[in-house]
This record gives sequence, C-alpha cells and structure tokens, in this order.
Amino acid sequence: MDLVHLALRYLHLLGFAAVFGGWLVSWLSRKFNFNTAMLYGIAVQLATGIVLYGLASADGDANHAKLGVKFLLALLLGVMIAIPVWKKREKVADGHFWATGALIAVTAGVAVFWQ
Repeated sequence: MDLVHLALRYLHLLGFAAVFGGWLVSWLSRKFNFNTAMLYGIAVQLATGIVLYGLASADGDANHAKLGVKFLLALLLGVMIAIPVWKKREKVADGHFWATGALIAVTAGVAVFWQ
C-alpha cells in the first residue's frame, strides 16, 4: 500500500509541475496563454488528489478542512485553465493570467504550510 501511496503522490507532484511549468513558460515567453499540458496537469492533480484523500480517510488521518480547501482551489484552477484551452484562446486577459498564477502559488502554499 505504501508503494501505491507514493506513486500517487509522485503523480500528484508531476501534475503540479505541469501546471506551474506551463504557467511559467507562458509568463517568460510573454504569451499569457494556457496550454494543454496545464489542462492535463490539473486533471491529474484532481484525480490523484481525490484518490489520495480516499486513502488518507481510510487510514483515519485526513485533515478534512485542509483537503476540502485544496479540492476547491484545484477545482477553481481547473475551470480557470480549462475554459480558455477549450475555447482555443490565443491569449487570456492579464488579470485572468495573474490570478491563475497566484492561485497556483496559494494552492502550493496550502499544501506545504497547513499542517
């Protein structure tokens, strides 16, 4: 079971890397758009996060408040990323782009600092 848990956590981190890396590349290239790597990354994060929550609940050591906040933030990020990608927008509004970046940082902060 530990191997499954570690593999899911690894996939969860790869999803974060895809979301943050896609945002960072878009910022550094000054294109301010979202790509399919970000969409797949947030989908992987949501899927693995739900499974990890189930495993933590089964063990009895789940922080339900923290995990609920993380789920809502990830869901909001999913919507903020999916709509421009599905509509094939070349560029998103500056405020949308920066809000998405801030939400990525807040989500990572909640994961790291909220014990």
